[in-house]
Amino acid sequence: MEFDPTRPKWTQIADVIRRRIATGEYPPRHMISEGRLEQEFGVARITVRKVTAALREEGLIVTTPGMGSFVAAQSASPED
Repeated sequence: MEFDPTRPKWTQIADVIRRRIATGEYPPRHMISEGRLEQEFGVARITVRKVTAALREEGLIVTTPGMGSFVAAQSASPED
């Protein structure tokens, strides 16, 4: 991924993860691995932690101590 130098890297990565969640590439309960994100985007762990903190605050992921971060279960849609 080529980063836009006018925006913080963590916001750009968060946009990618949001898009993956929205499209179903990352379905509910999919594990969000900090280590994998570090490698995929070539950034430091602190950058990835900013991403997960932002997504957690938005309610898109949940973090369980000792287990990791996972895509939050979506509320049932009318089609269900």
